[in-house]
Amino acid sequence: MILEPITNQPDIASDRFLLRSVRKSDTGLLQMYSADERIARGTRSIPHPLPPGAIDAFVARAQTASDEEMWVLDGTASGLDEVLGVVALERMDRRQSEISFWIAPACWNSGLASEAVSAIVAANPQSCQTLFAAVFQDNPVSARVLTNAGFDYLGDAEAFSVARNSTVATWTYVLKLH
Repeated sequence: MILEPITNQPDIASDRFLLRSVRKSDTGLLQMYSADERIARGTRSIPHPLPPGAIDAFVARAQTASDEEMWVLDGTASGLDEVLGVVALERMDRRQSEISFWIAPACWNSGLASEAVSAIVAANPQSCQTLFAAVFQDNPVSARVLTNAGFDYLGDAEAFSVARNSTVATWTYVLKLH
């Protein structure tokens, strides 16, 4: 099956960066950050160690129409790096989506994650009625990002982490938009 290139994914502006679609030119910085074990262990899907071709596959997936849209936090207009992190929205059924994100370690504790999640919530590019998010319970900073953006705690669950090669306890959050 050949997937069509994304043509309608909107750019979303915030004060310090632009959320824009993933470009092939992002590969180097995405490779560097994704290879960091701290990033990989905070996600469900990034393996560690990062295998050859993983970022090329990510970029190709990000550039094709699917149930998941991905944005790079591009800080060049503010004198920051071209890739500061990634935010993704995965469509679910009944006008619901799940948000996920990671931020480059050099930018941790700078408010960029909160700004990115808040920008996605405000723009609501998938016209969702409900947003969900899950974070690993050993990552309270990401949980705080979600609560700062208006998400409410929903409950505990588990999710598989490729980098950890195990199931990890999560906190699940929800935000009603309409």
